[in-house]
Amino acid sequence: MKTPVHGVLLAAGAGRRLGLGPKALLAGADGVPLVRKAAEVLRHGGCASVAVVLGAGAAEVHVAADLAGCSVLVNEQWSEGMAGSLRLGVQSALPDQAVLIALVDQPGISPELVARLIDAAQPGRIIAAGYRSPEGKLRRGHPVLFAPSLAARAAEQATGDAGARPFLSAHPELVELVDCSDLSDGGDIDTPADLGRLR
Repeated sequence: MKTPVHGVLLAAGAGRRLGLGPKALLAGADGVPLVRKAAEVLRHGGCASVAVVLGAGAAEVHVAADLAGCSVLVNEQWSEGMAGSLRLGVQSALPDQAVLIALVDQPGISPELVARLIDAAQPGRIIAAGYRSPEGKLRRGHPVLFAPSLAARAAEQATGDAGARPFLSAHPELVELVDCSDLSDGGDIDTPADLGRLR
């Protein structure tokens, strides 16, 4: 039997580079906020539970987005970077749950992609979505699925806005890349030029 997976959606940032308020509230033509869509993707992809970590504009996001069925956590120190949100999210998992970390500003992530990562889970391993560069090299991206004990270690070592990156870089032998290039390019929304990804 597979280890149950706790999805953690990091949605605390203010979206300063984009300049349109919290990215969690960005919406496509259907008007549905990114944070709600992303939470549904995690649930439909096979996560047994989902925690959404809010920060900037948390009250506004909570009112504007229907997050029923999710645990909503607020990182009061969101301005200090992603590390605090990662720790909050990981702490909300049960001890026996694997933890899948996803970012709110990746609208190309689908339930099929989440399910692919969950299906690839292995004891004591980290399963990361991989996306091919134009040169054909497979690069690590998000979401990232951590075996239960590894999620806590990654969260403990997280600092600033780097999130789990220091832990992943320090332990490449624990990481399995799963090619998801046929499902998404793994792109996120950082600048106005990226807003086309919302369509």
